[in-house]
Amino acid sequence: MNPPRLDQQFVVGSVSTPAGVIPQVSDKLTATDFWGTVKVRWGIERMNYQVDPGLYAHGYPDENSPVLLSANYKLSFDTLRSALKGRNLWILALDTNGVNVWCAAAKGTFSTKELVRRLELSGLENVVSHRLLIAPQLGAPGLAAHEIKRMSGFRVIYGPVRSEDLPSFLDAGFKATPEMRLKTFSLWERLVLVPMELVAALKLAAVIVPVFALIGGLGGSSSYWADMMNHGLFASVALLTGVMAGTVVAPILLPWLPGRSFSFKGTVVGFLSACALILVWNDYSIQRITNLENLAWFIIVAALSAYFAMNFTGASTYTSLSGVKKEMRWAVPMQISAAALGLFLWSWSLFIA
Repeated sequence: MNPPRLDQQFVVGSVSTPAGVIPQVSDKLTATDFWGTVKVRWGIERMNYQVDPGLYAHGYPDENSPVLLSANYKLSFDTLRSALKGRNLWILALDTNGVNVWCAAAKGTFSTKELVRRLELSGLENVVSHRLLIAPQLGAPGLAAHEIKRMSGFRVIYGPVRSEDLPSFLDAGFKATPEMRLKTFSLWERLVLVPMELVAALKLAAVIVPVFALIGGLGGSSSYWADMMNHGLFASVALLTGVMAGTVVAPILLPWLPGRSFSFKGTVVGFLSACALILVWNDYSIQRITNLENLAWFIIVAALSAYFAMNFTGASTYTSLSGVKKEMRWAVPMQISAAALGLFLWSWSLFIA
């Protein structure tokens, strides 16, 4: 047996069992927990935000207490333990390499193999008298209940989608209402995912934008610095417009944008954003941008927005893995072609036209 460490920040004590000493976790989140959540929402230390996999005691559970499964992604683990205030139960955290339940189930780490292995390592059969495990509904794609029963003797049932419904689920004798089975994707649920997508895109933009600004100064008919402040600055703003359109505006407007594919939704937002940028820039800038340059950035902004909006499929309830792969097969070549065309037209507008 390899139990979780007792010196983890959220561990407040321990419980003695026939399988050894089990860490006891707090059901209250601290300022450290909230700060950790803020950081990972913004993509900071995301892959290191983990708890030790293994068995934990929540409250003062005994041999009859229910066993709930979790990933060892700390945000998932924190959400689970804080939703069960005052409850006595066991939490078995699987080793998902710090990935949330839903994504881990798709990637094969929240899996039948890992669950059976974790049951053996934790000695759970010596801790509880029953043979029932409550798994999160979103982890179902990674688990084969019949195989788990055959290999370990434990039966798996699926809890509700949201951890906040767990108290009602437990009180109802492990029965879920239809509402508990429904995965929503509200505006707030989309907004909390935006920062991580935005930060990843801005890291790329931080490298590319200065390059375009410098190149912009090489074209045009004025001095280098004058052209950089006109063509180069416009290119920089256009690039950032494409990033913001695909990572922020598209997710916010997702249910109301036309089409089914995220790439098309992003293209629509990109076109509208590019139009707004060109109109505002030509109204307020000292030196107007040429029509050919406008066309170039109209295409590039739309391509960028389409690409980043398509990336959001990994966080969405709207598409399946097969649907994402199908979309990428036609969307990525089109995005690359559009970006290449836009870059060609921009170069033409600066150095030839």
